[in-house]
Amino acid sequence: MMIYIVTHKKYNMQELDGYSPIQVGAALHDDLGYLKDSGGDNISKKNPNYCELTALYYIWKNSTEEVVGMVHYRRYFCTQKTIHPKKHLLSYANAVQLLQQYDIILPYKMYRRGRTLREDYALAHNIRDYDVCRDVIGQIYPDYLRAFDEVSNQKTLYQYNMLICKKTLFDSYCKWLFDILFEVERRVDIRKYDAYNQRIFGFLSERLFNVWLYHEQLKIKKLEVYNIEDSTAQLLKANIKNIIKPIVGVER
Repeated sequence: MMIYIVTHKKYNMQELDGYSPIQVGAALHDDLGYLKDSGGDNISKKNPNYCELTALYYIWKNSTEEVVGMVHYRRYFCTQKTIHPKKHLLSYANAVQLLQQYDIILPYKMYRRGRTLREDYALAHNIRDYDVCRDVIGQIYPDYLRAFDEVSNQKTLYQYNMLICKKTLFDSYCKWLFDILFEVERRVDIRKYDAYNQRIFGFLSERLFNVWLYHEQLKIKKLEVYNIEDSTAQLLKANIKNIIKPIVGVER
């Protein structure tokens, strides 16, 4: 098993057995001294548009581990809700044990400010791109169209593109995802988008991941996500917020 820690900068990574940093966009930037997403079969140069998906693609095409996962340089799975999360980061042994009972390890779902996922996407991005994505699914993966529409009307989603699962399942998801995104890329023109919205395929992928999960009906283990840059005060505030039914927060 290998859990890849996605990063775009030099960082004081958490030292955990079975975890390895991977530099995204390595083809465009100086070598940080980590494993790079620019080796083997890769889309490293697409990082400004695909975000952490350049690491996802690299893992899909080049990893030979039986179990793989992806977290972020500042976000990790945590086995307990606590103000001392560093003591409870998901270990190699924890992950192996959980995957004997579940298909996939994911973060808890998040509320999207009381809006549906389609409404939420329209607020910050070009909704035409979302609709192009629906058209592509209808043409190349029509069995998933109902799931796309159902998920589009939900108000929660799994965020961050964080997951741990068997490589065979991971590969199945990646083929589906990149088949769709590469076709969307051929159909949309993002040249006039600002830098934020040029990250379109990263934004779409978070929604598509939820579509795939909804359709596949997997046995999911949900875990806390710990941001190591959060202060104790922020952690306490987050815990209090989650006691009350949130507009933005974690779905329990």
